[in-house]
Amino acid sequence: MTQFDLPLEQLRAYRYPYPEPSDFEEFWAKTLKETGSLNPEFTPYDGELRTVDAFDVTFAGYGGDPIKGWLLLPGNRTGPVPTVVEYLGYGSGRGIPLESLAYASAGYGHFVMDTRGQGSSWRAGDTGDPSATGPAVPGYMTRGITDPHDYYYRRLYVDAIRAVDAAKAHPDVDGTRIAVTGRSQGGALSLVTAGIRDDIAGAIPHVPFLSAFRRGTAITDREPYAEIVRWCSIHRTKHETAFATLDYFDATAFAARATCRGSFSVALMDGVCPPSTVYAAFNAYGGDKDITEWPYNNHEGGGPQDQLRTVHVLRQLFG
Repeated sequence: MTQFDLPLEQLRAYRYPYPEPSDFEEFWAKTLKETGSLNPEFTPYDGELRTVDAFDVTFAGYGGDPIKGWLLLPGNRTGPVPTVVEYLGYGSGRGIPLESLAYASAGYGHFVMDTRGQGSSWRAGDTGDPSATGPAVPGYMTRGITDPHDYYYRRLYVDAIRAVDAAKAHPDVDGTRIAVTGRSQGGALSLVTAGIRDDIAGAIPHVPFLSAFRRGTAITDREPYAEIVRWCSIHRTKHETAFATLDYFDATAFAARATCRGSFSVALMDGVCPPSTVYAAFNAYGGDKDITEWPYNNHEGGGPQDQLRTVHVLRQLFG
């Protein structure tokens, strides 16, 4: 993969030209009113760790569905700690605590949300999705795509928003100092959460996905955007219906509503989440913001450097 998108100067100025639905805020306000009790449960988990305390978490996500997660806390804490809620990339599940030690080792609480229905592509998950509907291309991008009320990401976005409440329910989490982060799909979920909630101190999305759908599907043939293209190629007369649904889930619209600190990364050779789609969200972002460019990287972006970048932002936010 080479740099295939717009020239860098144009990327830095790129604005997604498609408007959001006129009832975008009404749709999400109604969706969030439909949620019920959170019912968080924290069970101590023996992860063979000596410096980090792990808790197996269950909370009620969209429709009351049980969502799993991990809460990892520094073993040497003396009181409630600032915490980062992490959302996962496409196909990933929560795995085991040993795979997520960086942020707790740096002195912060770390809440890892499992991803409903995923967790079987590259890291194991434990959360199902009992509400899958309609004919779909294999994957998650087209599940329920003809109606925003049925769309898969309506359920996942609500899970992500409620995960912050689940994290804050633990007595050793400082609920006044919460940040959100994630890579790819997880980066988009951090933007969604920051755009909906007003109690987030910072959003740190790495190479975020689910942004500028109409541009992404037009300029890359890589998965997962290719799932949408394949669906539209089979359901030839319904492509406008599909994109009308996707407009309610575009991370760009949520980014525009965020007011907390935003710290992005983008990979300029990224064929999965083309740079212009990342810049669409970044340039729309409503709070103070910065972006790190990885000029010679594909979708791996900064890799461990992005994790280190997250720790640096947490230090700036929370000390």
